[in-house]
Amino acid sequence: MMIFAVLLEDALDRANEVRQQHMPAHLDFLERNAAAIKAAGPLRDNDGAPAGGLWLVETADREQVDRLVREDPFWPTGLRQSVRVLAWHQVFADGIRRGAQG
Repeated sequence: MMIFAVLLEDALDRANEVRQQHMPAHLDFLERNAAAIKAAGPLRDNDGAPAGGLWLVETADREQVDRLVREDPFWPTGLRQSVRVLAWHQVFADGIRRGAQG
């Protein structure tokens, strides 16, 4: 299994309206996919305005991450302006080294 950091940038002209309307379905989606989506939450800019989201996804490959992004109820609304998926290797957590840097 691999861990991926998913950076989701929102289209700011639609963010508030779309987010409010589709948030319950988005949260249900996250709960249904909790086996893969280990953490998720909003990102804010320096002024505190919503800017997008961040997911940590543990799955076998990048294709499964792409599928999850497309299945998110936010996806067909046009809220997501861009998506960046990066492989992540955790080396430190809770004050403990977890493995070799990679």
